[in-house]
Amino acid sequence: MSFEPVMPPYNSTDPTARFLSSSILDFLLIEVVPMAYRVTNELEAAAAVENGGGAALTTIPTITTTGTGAGAGGAATAGSGSRKLDEDEERDAVFHRLESLGYRVGQGLVERFARDRPRFNDTLDVIKFICKDLWTLVFRKQVDNLKTNHRGVYVLTDNAFRPFSRMSAEAGGQAVLRAQPFLWFPCGIVRGALAAMGINASVQAESTELPGAVFQIKTIPVKS
Repeated sequence: MSFEPVMPPYNSTDPTARFLSSSILDFLLIEVVPMAYRVTNELEAAAAVENGGGAALTTIPTITTTGTGAGAGGAATAGSGSRKLDEDEERDAVFHRLESLGYRVGQGLVERFARDRPRFNDTLDVIKFICKDLWTLVFRKQVDNLKTNHRGVYVLTDNAFRPFSRMSAEAGGQAVLRAQPFLWFPCGIVRGALAAMGINASVQAESTELPGAVFQIKTIPVKS
């Protein structure tokens, strides 16, 4: 997969040639969060039915497209009962699902696009690869700012994070809060990419103002 224009010569009739629209990733990033909430609540509802209880009722974050952009909203989904999922448990389950999906994507991207690169000399080189090459591949731009305390903590700032670029901030002051789950899949991508290059780390992200996003990477030392 590449976001660069396909340049001739190439043979479009070649049965082995593979082309992928870059819009597919945009649609994936928009839909993956509502999908994770639906799957989590469907599994909870099925478990509740098996145990003789009612199905869950919850609110699923969505991206609502408008004439000027997209807003982060919510849609209710209900089962046969009215029992509401514990909010913290639901959040943890959705986070784990999204982060795990992103982790596998990040590993695959590195295996595909970094396999022919020279070996990285140190952790900082790996982080720079994330900020430049991987970020450009996934989000079509480089990270705007990279800071480190030189003790295993790296802060990546993207002032125009692509998944947030079409979100409207006009949601009663809740836009930033509703946007947070859309950071969990990218966190997994970063952690998976780091793992594929031999670096064990935790990755957290937050947004204080759309469309910006800040990612914090904390490397985990290998126990001797």
